[in-house]
Amino acid sequence: MATDEFAELLLRLRKDAKRTQEEQADAINAVSGRETMTRREINRYEHGENIPTNHTLTHIAVACGLAPEYLHREAAAARARRRRARRGGEDQDDVKRRTLLGGAVVGAAAAAEPWERLAHALSRGRKIDSDAVSTLVDRAGALHVREGSLTALELQGEVEGHLNAITAALPRAGEHERTLTIAAGETAALAGWVAWDLGDLERAHAYYEVTMDCAREAGHPPLRALALAYASYGADTPQKAGELLVQATRDARGPGNAAAAAWVYGRLAEEAANAGDETNALRALERARTAYDFADHTTEQAWVRFMTPYRMDSLALSVYGQLGRQELAETADHAMDRLGRELPEAGVVVLGDLAGALLRGGDVDQGVYVSRQFAVAAEVRPTTMGRARAQVVASQLPHRERELALHLQQFAA
Repeated sequence: MATDEFAELLLRLRKDAKRTQEEQADAINAVSGRETMTRREINRYEHGENIPTNHTLTHIAVACGLAPEYLHREAAAARARRRRARRGGEDQDDVKRRTLLGGAVVGAAAAAEPWERLAHALSRGRKIDSDAVSTLVDRAGALHVREGSLTALELQGEVEGHLNAITAALPRAGEHERTLTIAAGETAALAGWVAWDLGDLERAHAYYEVTMDCAREAGHPPLRALALAYASYGADTPQKAGELLVQATRDARGPGNAAAAAWVYGRLAEEAANAGDETNALRALERARTAYDFADHTTEQAWVRFMTPYRMDSLALSVYGQLGRQELAETADHAMDRLGRELPEAGVVVLGDLAGALLRGGDVDQGVYVSRQFAVAAEVRPTTMGRARAQVVASQLPHRERELALHLQQFAA
């Protein structure tokens, strides 16, 4: 039971986020990048035993989707009340006013859909300090990295909460407006990807639209390429996906975007192969590989960190498998050699694509062998992308492997 108004605010924020104390500690650690927060410390905050430092308050605010300044202000008021109480009495009217105000602010933060608040905030303006901007931008990048190891359901609350935090800060961005707008767009795009993954296509479309608004406001075409590439996965037909990706290739040009260009061209190759357009599929794949020769996925935008050499192998496998090309066998051997014994985080997806490509290409025995490896790896590192691959692999296994197929279908579900 919380013992003062600020402790009650922290308790309410956690409950609004639908987290246990341990989950709240994990969310704060994810923002800070350090494993220093514990359930015990959360409990002490919520019982009024401690007031967090301003540094910790910033991480709590980001984890809960609030502007850091709001918690800093409320914490300062709580410290002042404690000082007055020690001197002999707290102003009860001030306490009541702050309690009502706190409830109003938190309630307002949840009043509209996240993309609607972001669209509204793009037109307003001024003043947030550079440290707060850096925290928000770094967190946006970290969420894209975490997407590779979390399911969509696990990621959804964190992404939408962070979008709320950036949206609250945007009206006071001042000289940092462009930087924060790009981070907002990157976060909105990831929220759209998560919504699509969870089957909410209307919500995904709304997020992609506001991502493109951010791209226009910031004058940053690669951000539109991100939205279009994500949207291509949910397109009704390969032809429609191809139209989105052709536009994305135009937006992903220029220095510093080689990994993004490689991804977009690789996706275009996949969709062309899916449509049976062998000529354009192979041409797009060649462009993807050429772009990747100049890429460094570790230093470009955080949202292309997944474009490792393993993922490039995966795209090639998908294209060659769909087209039944003779290059499939050599590419499969190369991909297996690159994966080695220590399976990297992206390796689960690559194994799934490799198994599917081999089965589709007619190398059934090798495909079954890799499918078994994939099944083990996917259970160790369960993600939404892994589950999607499991469904595809299960549908392609021969009848004699119905037990493995059933196992993968259950995992996918």
